[in-house]
Amino acid sequence: MIKPFSQACENNKQPILDILTRVFVNQAHVLEIGSGTGQHAVYFAKNLPFLTWQTSDLSINHEAINQWIGDLPPPNIKRPLVIDLAGVHALAENIDALFTANTLHIISWPLVQKFFKLVEKLLATNGVLCIYGPFNYQGKYTSESNANFDLWLKARDKNSGIRDFEAVCQLATKAGLSLKEDVNMPANNRMLIFNTTGSKI
Repeated sequence: MIKPFSQACENNKQPILDILTRVFVNQAHVLEIGSGTGQHAVYFAKNLPFLTWQTSDLSINHEAINQWIGDLPPPNIKRPLVIDLAGVHALAENIDALFTANTLHIISWPLVQKFFKLVEKLLATNGVLCIYGPFNYQGKYTSESNANFDLWLKARDKNSGIRDFEAVCQLATKAGLSLKEDVNMPANNRMLIFNTTGSKI
């Protein structure tokens, strides 16, 4: 199998790392939901040596992730777990950071809701959640390219699409999270940074 390569991951890895270096500075164990090709995981683990980086995805993507880990294995990266939001089980390890990139607009809205249920179950007190990707604000696209991207997403899967920032924040609040930052990122993307509040609403 040829090792998969995502140009988007290559383009955005450094801007994302710049934020993770700052917001994960007091964290120890991060779970990445939807590791995809594995490019991000290897790059972030190498450059965040104080973190244990746990990869995860559907089993169909594990071969790709394992290839990247095998070729460039930082000592603080873990082989992928099978995490299927349609039917997920609790993890034993104490996760104090969660990261996901370009996932919420790919999965269906019911799975987005289950994603936040998973976050509520797994994320420890004083935890940090970082979500990277495009979002709409007050039901409006932030750029023409995002509008075109949304059309493309819905053409390939009617259940996918760019999510509304307000709806995502509402799910986060119900999961006991508080929005700390909404950072403008390259290519009309955002980084949403949440902290656990210690109480469930």
